[in-house]
Amino acid sequence: MITNKVEDFIKKYNLTGTFIVAFSGGYDSMCLLDILNKSGYNIVAAHLNHNWRGKESFDEAENCLEFTKQNNIQFYSETLGSDIEKTETAARKARYDFFKRCAKKFNSKVVFTAHNFDDNAETVLYRIIKGTGTIGLQGISEHRDIFYRPLLNVTREEIEKYCQRNNLTPNVDSSNYNTNYKRNFIRHKIMPLLREINPKVKDALNTLSAISRDDNTLIDRYLPENILQASDIEQKRIIYKILNTYNIDYDKKKIDNIQKFLAENKKAKSGKTISLAEDLWLFVSSKKVEVITKSEKNPEEIEIKDIGEYYFGEYIFSIAETDDTPEIFPEDSELKAYIETDTIDFTLRYRKDGDKIFPLGAGGSQKLKKYLNEKKIPPHEKDKIILLCNKDEVMWAGGIGLSDKIKVVNKPTHVITLKKEVGYGYK
Repeated sequence: MITNKVEDFIKKYNLTGTFIVAFSGGYDSMCLLDILNKSGYNIVAAHLNHNWRGKESFDEAENCLEFTKQNNIQFYSETLGSDIEKTETAARKARYDFFKRCAKKFNSKVVFTAHNFDDNAETVLYRIIKGTGTIGLQGISEHRDIFYRPLLNVTREEIEKYCQRNNLTPNVDSSNYNTNYKRNFIRHKIMPLLREINPKVKDALNTLSAISRDDNTLIDRYLPENILQASDIEQKRIIYKILNTYNIDYDKKKIDNIQKFLAENKKAKSGKTISLAEDLWLFVSSKKVEVITKSEKNPEEIEIKDIGEYYFGEYIFSIAETDDTPEIFPEDSELKAYIETDTIDFTLRYRKDGDKIFPLGAGGSQKLKKYLNEKKIPPHEKDKIILLCNKDEVMWAGGIGLSDKIKVVNKPTHVITLKKEVGYGYK
């Protein structure tokens, strides 16, 4: 039964709390929403009106609202503006951005989407046609980030039968029959022809997906961690993995361009970035390669008025009195420093416009922005640096450097540290 498969899926991942359900009102999502509701889970039906089909789109949104009212399900909806590009790629991005906002709004760590067995088969076939490599043959992932797909082992036929047995009346999206969209073309034109060759082509494609997933798991185990030290073929493989992880469409040309960028910038001290998708970049420097995303400045800040430990995000900041003068003082890059101060009156926060610092031995103040530039700090890392401040003056930039104003002249009075929490201990 479908209900048992959904229950087993939730137990497999030990999912709890509020579940956001991507609810288009179609057969798949209405089936999933109904199962979760009848099973007593705390759910929110999240509906995004793409606003592509005029009155039909708003009628579907109204039907979704009516269904949730009748079944006492919390409902949340947004409507896209007319300026959104009417493409499959733009629509997918808009949907997932919406679901992430919903998860944040309702304090949830779980978003369920209703992709099914047939969807996965069609996705594998689509990727074969596009030539996305063996990583693409894995198909739709069961779990990625906050997104979970409990119906991947459930066929469309099973879902339709569930809806009939339970007297559900899902929306029927007319655009699902528009073969101008590639996936609809595969579903309505290509799959019927393939069934003439193999009546169980969906099973075959899903089997290929499972085999590819196992093979990729094995291959990934032996890939080097540092892409800059990898061989040519290993680099390609890691790039494929990165793009697949972030659900980015790709082809051989995109892979080659990224690999060329790696070769040209692997010795860059402050690093360079190449765009992977909207608001997503690959950062490359002589020290590391990482994927970076656009993020807003973190406004968190706490006052430090006395010795002790202070929780700050994922870190613990501590300030303690000391009578010891170390033989060797910590390097600037360490998350530890000895200071000399008469009073403890600081603020722990991230950078703000107008911040300045008196660098050690500089003989005057300097804008923090210029100071970080001279330290070769990549732009995307500047807003992540934890600062110990006195108003707009930075006394210590964790892991970067200390202000001349609290340097040790005679003898250290305090020692300050930052430690990142890991499980029950510290890193």
